[in-house]
Amino acid sequence: MEPIRYLLDTHTLVWWLLDEPYLSDTARNAIAHPQNILFVSSASGWEIATKHRLGKLQKAKDLIDNLPQLIARSRLNQLNITIEHAILAGSLSGPHRDPFDRMLIAQSKIENLPVITKDQVFYEYGVQVYW
Repeated sequence: MEPIRYLLDTHTLVWWLLDEPYLSDTARNAIAHPQNILFVSSASGWEIATKHRLGKLQKAKDLIDNLPQLIARSRLNQLNITIEHAILAGSLSGPHRDPFDRMLIAQSKIENLPVITKDQVFYEYGVQVYW
């Protein structure tokens, strides 16, 4: 079986790292499969830190303090934000205003990565979703 490349949405990353039960079996199996190549956007680090600062993600303190190490230990790859990603994210039409989702949508499109997410908004932008 050929490895499949995926981009993890931020909630997927948080639930995986905190071993939360909210992941679907399909998502959990895709992340756990040793042949799959998994990416985490730099935008997810930004989103986790922002939500923790705003009090919306209380469990995230350890994640913020150790995110690069946790990503490496979980055999995840960092996906940095490029100018191309930024331009597409800023240019996307539609009513969705969440800057983190817009960046993940742009990265998914440019890098041809399906997104492991339960968030239905990704479908509206023609992104391949895996959940």
